Amino acid sequence: TPRIAAIHDLSCFGRCSLTIALPVLSAMGCQCCPLPTALLSAHTGFSGNTFLDLTVEMGRIADHWAAMDLQFDAIYSGFLGSADQVDTVARFFDTFKKSGTAVIVDPVMGDHGKPYRTITPKHCQKLRSLIPLADIITPNITEACLLTDTPWKDGFWNESELSELCQRLHKLGPSKIVITGLPCLIHGKEGFENYLSCKEPFSQRACLTPSAGPSRHGTGDIFASILMADALNGVDFSVSV
Repeated sequence: TPRIAAIHDLSCFGRCSLTIALPVLSAMGCQCCPLPTALLSAHTGFSGNTFLDLTVEMGRIADHWAAMDLQFDAIYSGFLGSADQVDTVARFFDTFKKSGTAVIVDPVMGDHGKPYRTITPKHCQKLRSLIPLADIITPNITEACLLTDTPWKDGFWNESELSELCQRLHKLGPSKIVITGLPCLIHGKEGFENYLSCKEPFSQRACLTPSAGPSRHGTGDIFASILMADALNGVDFSVSV
């Protein structure tokens, strides 16, 4: 059974992060080993939520796993609770990433053109240091702009703009990129596109999907979890997207 270290927060209410990754990865035949970054009463879409930073405990868990000589087929990181956790995750990669270990980084930072309220400029800057360590990254358009210092714009992005943005992201290191959740029109109706880019062999294209209802928290976590499991199950990247 493929074994995945999943570095995400645990939100006790609201379907996202670990409460998404655990069932999806398990249903797709993978063992998901959670490394919680924070414990929240509810995800940050709810006001007044509690937030317990687990940076110190993350280091203890990683040390114990190393003492157990645990091996991981993949590492999958998502929401980090603080800028300092980026260093903790980088050390985790250094310890557990082997030559055949697949790595997905979902650089959770913001949406709709601005960072989430828990994400500081220092956090955004430090998160860039994880991107060269990833095989696949899955930013939304806001996060892609934050990673590359590209001005964000509301509305539709054309293919040449997305291609150039992906080239900037490739220069940071990852071989495969998906910019997720871009609004588009499909036969005059509202839809979304995911724009994928592969460095070798070079290919870029958009995958269009009709809208399935209102925007919901956790859809990006479902998407990235499926990509992670598919990567270990030998599914072609473009087919997976």
